[in-house]
Amino acid sequence: MSSKTKRIRDKWRSKTWYTVMAPPYFGNVELGAVPVAEAEKLVGRVVDATLYDITNDFSHQYLKMYFQITEVEGKTAHTIFKGHEYSRDYLRSLVRRRTTKVDAIFTATTKDGYKLLLAVSAFTLTRIRTSQEKTIRAIMEKTIKEKAAALTLDQFAQEIVLGKIASDIYNEAKKIAPLRHVGIRKSKLVTKLQHTEAQTAEPV
Repeated sequence: MSSKTKRIRDKWRSKTWYTVMAPPYFGNVELGAVPVAEAEKLVGRVVDATLYDITNDFSHQYLKMYFQITEVEGKTAHTIFKGHEYSRDYLRSLVRRRTTKVDAIFTATTKDGYKLLLAVSAFTLTRIRTSQEKTIRAIMEKTIKEKAAALTLDQFAQEIVLGKIASDIYNEAKKIAPLRHVGIRKSKLVTKLQHTEAQTAEPV
């Protein structure tokens, strides 16, 4: 055995495996296990999963989720929702010719002080006027900011990934133009509370 191979084996032997769990508001589902030499080094690390991994609903495979480890208890690493995004293939499948894609990016702050960046898209059945696009963006912003202000991060994250907020936007925006799909295609937690002060988190 070469000395290099031995060093690699010794390095792995010195590591302990920790089970990473989704937050309680996503069912405390096991997200996987990661090896690390020191538990403290896990804090701040971001892990990913699909919504399918959490719900076991095959139709949710298109949605990728991110969780950031916030604390380690024993051999268990606890996380907070860090964001989500549509898969590229799914997003590409939503685009149609001779239709309009209405995109917008907003920041929103939850009831408990967490700030998120959200990218929203609406896909129409036909091409629409610029004035209609502007009105739909206004509906998006109003719905998202009102919802965030009324909900905690736990509640807001659930409504983002399970489509509740997108459904609320759709029901209002369809009065302006016929729509095929509305979705929050990406979100990212940009600040989080730590004790009594909000601190900037690392980007996904």
